[in-house]
Amino acid sequence: MSLIIPMSAQSDRRFSLIFLFASTLFVSALLMFILQPLFGKILLPLLGGSPAVWNTCMVFYQSLLFLGYWYAHSLTQGLAQRWQIPLHLSIIVLSFFALPLALPEQTTPPTDSNPSLWLLGMLSLSIGLPFFVLSTTSPLLQKWFAQMGHATSHDPYYLYATSNTGSLIALLSYPFILEPTLGLALQKTYWSIGYGILCVLIGVCAWMLSKNQPIDYIEQQNKTQVEIPSVYTQLHWLFLAFVPSSLLLGLTNFISTDIASVPLLWIIPLTVYLLSFIIVFSKWNLRLHPLFIRLQAFFLVPFMIYAFINPADLPYWVYLILHVIAFFFAIMVCHGELAKKRPHTQYLTRFYLIMSFAGMLGGMFNTFLAPFIFNGIYEYPLMIIAALLLRPSPSFTSQKHSLLLLIPSAALLLIALLLYISVDNLLDYFDTILLGLMAVAVINFALRSKPAAYASFAGVIIFLALSVHSLSSHTLYQERTFFGVLAVRESILNNEQNQPESYHELFHGTTKHGAQRLSASLSTTPLTYYSQPGPMGQLFSEFAQYNQDWTIGVVGLGAGALACYSQPKQHWHFYEIDPLVVDIANNPSYFSYMSQCAQHSNMTIADARLSLTKEPDHSFDLLLMDAFSSDAVPTHLLTEEAIKLYFSKLKAHGILAFHITNRHLALKKVLSIHAEHLHLAALIQEFVPEQERPLVVATDWVVMANQPETLELLKNSRLGNWQKMPLYFDMKPWTDDFTNIVSLWK
Repeated sequence: MSLIIPMSAQSDRRFSLIFLFASTLFVSALLMFILQPLFGKILLPLLGGSPAVWNTCMVFYQSLLFLGYWYAHSLTQGLAQRWQIPLHLSIIVLSFFALPLALPEQTTPPTDSNPSLWLLGMLSLSIGLPFFVLSTTSPLLQKWFAQMGHATSHDPYYLYATSNTGSLIALLSYPFILEPTLGLALQKTYWSIGYGILCVLIGVCAWMLSKNQPIDYIEQQNKTQVEIPSVYTQLHWLFLAFVPSSLLLGLTNFISTDIASVPLLWIIPLTVYLLSFIIVFSKWNLRLHPLFIRLQAFFLVPFMIYAFINPADLPYWVYLILHVIAFFFAIMVCHGELAKKRPHTQYLTRFYLIMSFAGMLGGMFNTFLAPFIFNGIYEYPLMIIAALLLRPSPSFTSQKHSLLLLIPSAALLLIALLLYISVDNLLDYFDTILLGLMAVAVINFALRSKPAAYASFAGVIIFLALSVHSLSSHTLYQERTFFGVLAVRESILNNEQNQPESYHELFHGTTKHGAQRLSASLSTTPLTYYSQPGPMGQLFSEFAQYNQDWTIGVVGLGAGALACYSQPKQHWHFYEIDPLVVDIANNPSYFSYMSQCAQHSNMTIADARLSLTKEPDHSFDLLLMDAFSSDAVPTHLLTEEAIKLYFSKLKAHGILAFHITNRHLALKKVLSIHAEHLHLAALIQEFVPEQERPLVVATDWVVMANQPETLELLKNSRLGNWQKMPLYFDMKPWTDDFTNIVSLWK
């Protein structure tokens, strides 16, 4: 039911009011989206890169956001305006005690217990009140604007587009502008100044509300009786917000796991997600929404065919575009329906409360539940299907026999089950099966106006395609943890006698983390990045007469290939953050490097930097840093403070080696600048095999030492081409205060 605006309200068309409230919402969203990565950088050196840390932070942010929306709802529904303003301003004043942003002095996380409770306490003390104030701003100020008696007060939802514009600008500006130009200390200072400006703006909004609300508008509001939204309507809001929230996180995981692990790739889905809110809560939604509903159905056919049924050999960015477009259409349909069904302003805060609750549920489902119930990123296709189920259907409710439309899905499932049971060599019919799935994907287009049938039929097609491809990939084992999806696969190579030979590979998403040949004579031969002709083989060969009793630390385990360079009197200590990697490397059914070669080794499962701080000083002869081959680089392991820590644990003539093979980042820049700044000797080898040998691959390694004499054997080696590090002058040294991934793009 629309509110009839009284004449006094209609006469108030001041743009200054809109500008004031819109600016306040913009600044609030900007500060919120900057605060999260900013405080993450503050925590990183203390707690490392464990996903338990980031999951705890995410729960804190989502819970506090929901709490802020609940507060705004309770405040505006339960208190008169004369009490709302002083109470909220009191909370704002109280929040200034948390400024400037910083952790309490001399604070350290517990080392003998789970730090989650400590982290929640630190988050609450350090940023709890400011983040709470930020989380209340959007629903509260929109509710206040609805009471202003402005000509647009009857529909203040367009202000939500302004809020999301602020979020979008913050999202894009932090990694590309703020992080590359400002150190952490300056970021904290400027953020505190921005927060002060925001609080002044909120105070001005409160003052304008108290001075400008017309009496007849208040009376009209009191007289207006609006029917409360039904339980069905509120549940519809919940699902329309939950599915895009889950789909956002699902797509982000999917593209980094199954398409490419490219730095900052997560920004693209989140940008599209925020952009959808800007569009649907603008004046364009009524005209664009029917168009997106039609486009979604048309695009679904090629999307299912090329993304799931029959992926062609195309560049990863083509698949990225395909998935992002499908994601855009899906969330535009859901968010467009959500905007269309927004309630009267009397229920504005309830609407936003349900939206925030749905967003929190989506985050928790993907972060905590999905990794335990799925061994792959299956929540992503599941939410694609759920988005199809939420398509509007004017005629659906009038169909008496709508359940009959589910018959095609059931029939397709039955046929697939019969084929699986009765056909022995199902993969012999691989092409025929894919052609059949493509045909039914085209047929499914006819059901686009019947959401239940359309979604279920599409779901069966997608999951049958995923099942067929899983059978063809020869995956021996696949499991998922908070760190991602790990898979052991069996592949075939042509050996030295040009005969086919099986071998095992370890994958983390799309990144290979090791391989092993299975024959007894070759099973202890390190391969891929650690091959004997490569830099690591050269290092251990050149120092063979000196390293008989070395103590060696290895950060990053992979399949365990490095262990097969060990000597009987040496002591090796591995540091690995993912327990599942340790389980796989120690399972002889998959890889036997560790069981055959690592009898004199210890294992620590934790963040490497935090673990090394506990080791005695000057205890290692060689430290091997092998944590950077994936494109999700743990930056806290590459700062100047980290380098100083490593050398404090090395003996006087110890060697620090970095594996920097990376598809997208030139990590040698960071190490070269550190070597120059800290006056360290450093050599690099960008190894390319001279002749083709099975599982001997190109790889890049850097070695560093306190004195050049320590590296003379490698510098003069005839086994490989070790060179001095090139000099770079186009970036600052990385520290715990400053890192900049963008400057490393190849």
